[in-house]
Amino acid sequence: MNPDQVVLWYLHGVPVNATVFFTWVVMVFLVVGSWLVTRRLSHGPEMGRWQNLLEVVVTGMRDQIRQVTRQDPGDYLPFVGTLFLFIAVSNLLAVVPGFHPPTGSLSTTAALAMAVFVAVPVFGVARQGLWAYLAQYLKPTPFMLPFNVIGELSRTLALAVRLYGNIMSGVVIGAILLGVAPFFFPVLMQLLGLLTGLIQAYIFAVLAMVYIASAATAHRRTVAKEGEAPAPRPSQGG
Repeated sequence: MNPDQVVLWYLHGVPVNATVFFTWVVMVFLVVGSWLVTRRLSHGPEMGRWQNLLEVVVTGMRDQIRQVTRQDPGDYLPFVGTLFLFIAVSNLLAVVPGFHPPTGSLSTTAALAMAVFVAVPVFGVARQGLWAYLAQYLKPTPFMLPFNVIGELSRTLALAVRLYGNIMSGVVIGAILLGVAPFFFPVLMQLLGLLTGLIQAYIFAVLAMVYIASAATAHRRTVAKEGEAPAPRPSQGG
């Protein structure tokens, strides 16, 4: 069942459905968990298991961003890391009975895709400047402007539908198998769901990083190409 259809209560006449409620649950989980782990950080070789786990996650995300963008991950890590942790925790908490993952709602995936849609020009303008960023929509010719704009919109739509479709397909398949063999397949599907949930969070974060990096480096590649030294002309004297 789509979590948008599960209304839990009304807040001053406004329905609070499962998507909104469990999004708040994931946000509280991340904020409280981060506070508990980081309140007593150790700078020495001995550290707690949770700090060790957090450093492994942050270091892994920094390495992935550096490999994808070939740039310093410091500017991208807060945004891309938040996307990855939110999607991963939402999918992993699906093993908790009664929990409806908010990523199984098209409204949530659309909101995440819109965040990426806004972040792409923000990072692009910050790296290139306003006019240099807008100028890339006119390349290779000004006639490509509508096609470049449509490409940006379709990319955002595909990002939202892709995550929603993958999460909902797992939920639907699990419900079908639960009706066929209720004692065996649910355990198998839960384990498979954990794996696919992490993979979907990773893919969404990597695609967001690719879009942002392409917007931030397009002008740099163009300038580098225009600044190349002309090829030496062959000598006429042999």
